[in-house]
Amino acid sequence: MPTALITGASRGLGASIARELAPTHDLILGARSAGSLTDICGELPDATPWPVELTDYDALATVCAPIERLDALVHNAGVADLATIAESSVEQWKRTFDANVIAVAELTRLLLPALRSAGGHVILINSGAGFRANAGWASYAASKFALRAFGDALRLEEPSLRVTSIHPGRIDTDMQRAIVAGEGDEYRPEKYLLPSTVAGAVRVALDTPVDAHCTEVVLRVR
Repeated sequence: MPTALITGASRGLGASIARELAPTHDLILGARSAGSLTDICGELPDATPWPVELTDYDALATVCAPIERLDALVHNAGVADLATIAESSVEQWKRTFDANVIAVAELTRLLLPALRSAGGHVILINSGAGFRANAGWASYAASKFALRAFGDALRLEEPSLRVTSIHPGRIDTDMQRAIVAGEGDEYRPEKYLLPSTVAGAVRVALDTPVDAHCTEVVLRVR
């Protein structure tokens, strides 16, 4: 079976993507710690846990080295550290770009030989914020604009690979609950996309026949 590496796979959207791909892929499931992967690896016992802090670049290089062939790399991990421009700090901007852009770029770079070997597919879980910036979301939206630019450049530089940016609206996850709580609003899950719906979009992108290149997928709540 083809092999897929999914970052941020311990819960939420990442776990849903893992469940979606499990019947057809050998899975490598990434998260910050082995303990956080216990539940999803218990549910998907054939999956390989891959605990690493993605912004620890020495550790990242070490765990990437044994991977010689990779059919799909799904960049799902990221942070949403929201603040107005007036209230944000240099540290907050750095933390957001480190997690949402630099770690993605470095992980991709490290795995390019494995992806080239397989003629692989890179999936970037972006956001509606990759197209527009709202008040209070400056650093997050800027990181997602940058992530879209990274995908566009990668697609041109690596013609043997397919690169898809997926831009979902808000998703019903624990991260979303924290965001809504920070906004001071009542959480109503029916207002948001199901993680399984977005995972299905990942499946569609990966299953696109080889004569086509699915470059962008945009999902909005009905």
